[in-house]
Amino acid sequence: MQTLQIANAGAVLAVTTQGQGAPVVFLHANVCDSGMWEAELAATARTHLAVAYDRRGHGQSRAGAEDYSAVGDLLAVLDATAGPAPATLVACSGGARIGVDTALRHPKRVRSLVLVSPTISGAPPPDYPEPVLARMNALKQAEAAGDIEAINRIKAHLFLDGPLQPEGRVGGAVRERFLAMHRRILLGPRAGTDMDAEPAWPQLGKLEAPTLVIWGEYDFPHIQARARALVQGLPRAQGHALRQAAHLPGLEQPAESAALITGFLHAD
Repeated sequence: MQTLQIANAGAVLAVTTQGQGAPVVFLHANVCDSGMWEAELAATARTHLAVAYDRRGHGQSRAGAEDYSAVGDLLAVLDATAGPAPATLVACSGGARIGVDTALRHPKRVRSLVLVSPTISGAPPPDYPEPVLARMNALKQAEAAGDIEAINRIKAHLFLDGPLQPEGRVGGAVRERFLAMHRRILLGPRAGTDMDAEPAWPQLGKLEAPTLVIWGEYDFPHIQARARALVQGLPRAQGHALRQAAHLPGLEQPAESAALITGFLHAD
């Protein structure tokens, strides 16, 4: 494993690489850092150059409060690790938004996409069921009070357990790993505003890269609906729903997640 520090637009991005071959770049969810991809990174590195990086405000990366482009940060990582070769982007949640934005704006840089529990810029706003809305309101109250431990606990319920599942469904080392990653985000300095504002949802028909969409059956209902819409609407998409998984299936089911990703890479 190699570690890199890549400077771009006022930030220093922490990057790890493993293996050799065609490049595969992993983009983490907003509530995690690149450590969420540990199993998938190791599996991919057996046959590919596997790259993961901490986005601004996450993990070991450092950045000020200035506005920035998340797509620009990804392009800087691609330039430093993959060079001109098009890369497969494996991206979860908010990372998927960056992956899709990049594929639309710079299609020659993206060979294919794996979108896990995807967020897409410009997608219709969610209509939360009442139990989920109550938990989202509790999260807003905790954020307004600056209660770090309450925020961490509620987000673990929403994103790890699943918003309609019992709190604590996922326990043990996996829960502790999530709580530690997200606590670092909450306690660390805040990054500036990502200025990549062009909505991708109306442009998805232009996305021609082969795409695998993965989602968990315990995730937010609107995320599951969005994932199915992507499978049906993208020109070259396939989908897979993971049973007994929520928003972060790579943490809950790392072996299954890695197998789906490597299987897609070998078929590409």
